[in-house]
Amino acid sequence: MATISSPGVGTNGLDVKSIISQLVTLEKRPLDTLKLQAATVNTKISAYGQIKSLVSTLADAAGKLTSVTGWNGVSTTSSDSKFVSATAIGGTLPTTFSVEVQGLAKAQATASAALLPVGGALGAGTLRLELGKWSVAPASFTPGSGQPVDISISASDKLADVASKINGSTAGVTASILSDASGERLLLRSKSTGEEFGFRLSVMEGGDTDIASPGNTDATGLSRLVAGSTTTQAAADAKATVNGIPVSSATNTFATTISGVTFKAEQITTAPIDITVGKDTAAVKANVDEFVKAYNAINQLMQDATKYDAKTNSAGLLQGDSTAIALQNTLRNALQSVTTGGGVFKRLADVGLTQQLGGDLALDSTKFNKALTENPDDLKNLFRNTGSGSAEGIAVKIKAVTTNLLSTDGFFKSKDDTLQLSLKRNAKDQASVNDKVDAFEKRITARYNALDKQMASLNGLNAYIAQQVTTWNKST
Repeated sequence: MATISSPGVGTNGLDVKSIISQLVTLEKRPLDTLKLQAATVNTKISAYGQIKSLVSTLADAAGKLTSVTGWNGVSTTSSDSKFVSATAIGGTLPTTFSVEVQGLAKAQATASAALLPVGGALGAGTLRLELGKWSVAPASFTPGSGQPVDISISASDKLADVASKINGSTAGVTASILSDASGERLLLRSKSTGEEFGFRLSVMEGGDTDIASPGNTDATGLSRLVAGSTTTQAAADAKATVNGIPVSSATNTFATTISGVTFKAEQITTAPIDITVGKDTAAVKANVDEFVKAYNAINQLMQDATKYDAKTNSAGLLQGDSTAIALQNTLRNALQSVTTGGGVFKRLADVGLTQQLGGDLALDSTKFNKALTENPDDLKNLFRNTGSGSAEGIAVKIKAVTTNLLSTDGFFKSKDDTLQLSLKRNAKDQASVNDKVDAFEKRITARYNALDKQMASLNGLNAYIAQQVTTWNKST
């Protein structure tokens, strides 16, 4: 910023600083226009970002109407879900069956004999844990396909150390310690339920060479973990009947018993529980409602942004923007297109989806439900038929349009690049105006400073001459 030396001295009190400030303000007027333009561009960037987000939502909604699962949804009900709950995958054929639960799946659990002294060392050796199946009569253990897990126990290890080592292993068993008046016990439990996930604990003490030798079941040393131990819960499969036919599962969930249906035994039943699977028309209707809502959100935003209000002489942010109008037309054309792949239905209006004044979609639920009930396959094909050209379903066309708009080289990327370039140019123009204003201010300040000095000099000369004239007049 240039400065004025002794402003107004030589010019008899003229406010030079104010004059320069006003001249500089006039020079800065183009800067105000550029700033307003930049603000407008930033607002457009934000608006197109919002439109892009809404188009993405529309793409997702159209995607649900193009997918098989979007049309093959099913509903599953249980006559009493407190006892048996159920779900089914899309496309499952309508069916009804009854379930009775005789037993829930259980994990094997054991408890060692009480150990004293509490906190004492158990003795060195090796613990072996094996997963497999127990038979009841006679009691015997059949190892599973997995490998046994051996756990080394040192002479100084206490029961807490043993439990920690078991929990840190891959034996498929969890360990905890129970303390009561008689001492402390090692509690073991299978991580999985089911008959095939029982377990057997064996011990080989420090001097032994055979982990299965009879001498390892005495009540001394590490063998105390085996001697006197009891099975507090036997491993068991869940037992049920479906329409009177016995079925079982390692867990309480029966995932493969009925094709497409998964039911879960929650409690042992006292009466048959009916499971019913039917077509979920509500899900289809919800997907269409979501599609309508997504399209209307875009339409309303675009209508507001491109409108011109003659009463107030005010225009929307994107009024006159040819690319915005092109975007509107692209979406409308896809929506209003005709398909030959929808059987008896050719356009959305045939199933109750019509555009209202202003462009919003409205759904006639009565007409749509009739189409869903009487011609479900034709309705589905109207939206999702994958044939080429005119046979493409309406949702397929809209999905393609929105995917193209949202692509890395699509409409929104191109529009954003254009607006960002405009901002860069505007910033350069603002910098150029600022440079010109600074140069102007320096020039005009230098001129006024020079003029001020000249006027001060002339005023001094004038005072000197006046003084000499006065003196001369007095002398004469």
